Amino acid sequence: MNIFNEKSKLILSTTHPDLQKIFTEVVKGFDCTIICGHRNELDQNEAYRIRASKLKWPDSKHNSIPARAVDVVPYPLDWKDINRMYYFAGYVKAKAETLNIKIIWGGDWDNDTEVNDQSFLDLPHFELRGLI
Repeated sequence: MNIFNEKSKLILSTTHPDLQKIFTEVVKGFDCTIICGHRNELDQNEAYRIRASKLKWPDSKHNSIPARAVDVVPYPLDWKDINRMYYFAGYVKAKAETLNIKIIWGGDWDNDTEVNDQSFLDLPHFELRGLI
């Protein structure tokens, strides 16, 4: 069974309890790393500047406390292995479904299961759906 390292635990602790619940279960069966939870104003605007986000502060779900979004990647990370990112997202979505938690993934923003109709891909991004 896999477990998060201390850095991933710390980042995950900045997120909503439902996201913590999902990824605490996910890591047991699919090793992964938490790369971003809450973003402050400086970090969010930098993410926007480098086009890692389409939103400026305070409009991202990463900006709330606790964050309603988290960026997670399979471990070990290989940014070129896009197929693994898609496989991982399917695993995460299935785990969230079993926990009865609704999420949106940054590879299927409209949540229609069609991944080829996206104008912006953010494959590490998972956010809670329906929370204000």
